[in-house]
Amino acid sequence: MKKTVLLATAAVLAAGVAQAGTLDDVKARGELICGSNTGLTGFGAPGADGTWTGFDVDLCKALAAAVLGDASKVKFVPTTGETRFTALASGEVDVLIRNSTWTFSRDTELALDFVAVNYYDGQGFMVKKDLGVTSAKELNGATVCIQTGTTTELNLADFFKANNMTYTAVNVADDSEGQRQYLAGACDTYTTDASGLAASRATMADAENHIILPEIISKEPLGPVVRHGDNQWGDIVRWTYFALLIAEEKGITKANFEEIAASTTDPEVKRLAGLEGDMGAKIGLDNEFAKRAVLAVGNYGEVFDANIGESTPIGLARGLNALWTQGGLQYAAPFR
Repeated sequence: MKKTVLLATAAVLAAGVAQAGTLDDVKARGELICGSNTGLTGFGAPGADGTWTGFDVDLCKALAAAVLGDASKVKFVPTTGETRFTALASGEVDVLIRNSTWTFSRDTELALDFVAVNYYDGQGFMVKKDLGVTSAKELNGATVCIQTGTTTELNLADFFKANNMTYTAVNVADDSEGQRQYLAGACDTYTTDASGLAASRATMADAENHIILPEIISKEPLGPVVRHGDNQWGDIVRWTYFALLIAEEKGITKANFEEIAASTTDPEVKRLAGLEGDMGAKIGLDNEFAKRAVLAVGNYGEVFDANIGESTPIGLARGLNALWTQGGLQYAAPFR
């Protein structure tokens, strides 16, 4: 009953806020309010000086550059697994970009729209080496640190039931608490998206003593979320993200965009640079919105490599997040 009331309330809030027009609100305010993680290294976390960095953070910055002409015009609002969708539905934030999974229920019940997938992920398990476990199927009877208000809870229950195993949940509010409880020995294993496990392990002083088990037990398509009914704003978020993908596909980087734009004969690149097509006008922006997004943060590959790639402490391979031309799933619709 409680869940039904909450979902209905969120739907009503979202419908009311969406009608106001998020683009107009952002322009009038002169600042984008981006719903973020409370702190997940590599994806979205504030530094000691309060400056936010990360893979998801860069998409917020690209969006601010596209809409406001300045990537710094972003206010980051930390949200937990339980508070994130309400924060978006109520209008507390303009967009949610913080490793949230696109599911049927969320898409249909929350009056919210997932507009793209910026990271294809899956749920995994992390354990200490001295536990002596090499497979998630050896976790029968384990205590498991698990974030509340997430798809992770449901996946965990399904996995253990399917394998005739039992577990005891240790509920945590966010990644930081999950890591603390796990390190303190409150649970045998910590489960969340595999990327989140890699991010958490990268911050541990004894990272080499922790292993991520081989099983990936779910599909976790993570991406930006907007309020249902505000189609123009959804288009802006979607095509700002697609611009980063198309730039990588075309070999355009933050450093060479100006040079390529000045000499290209590729019609799609010309449209991306704002030289042809009046693309921005179709969504309420000027025609250089996509160019500004790429110049602010780089193409998708640059954003990935700088924040979570193999040369960073997190060390994630592109995998499913490689471009479609490289065997991955990242694929932008044509910019025409």
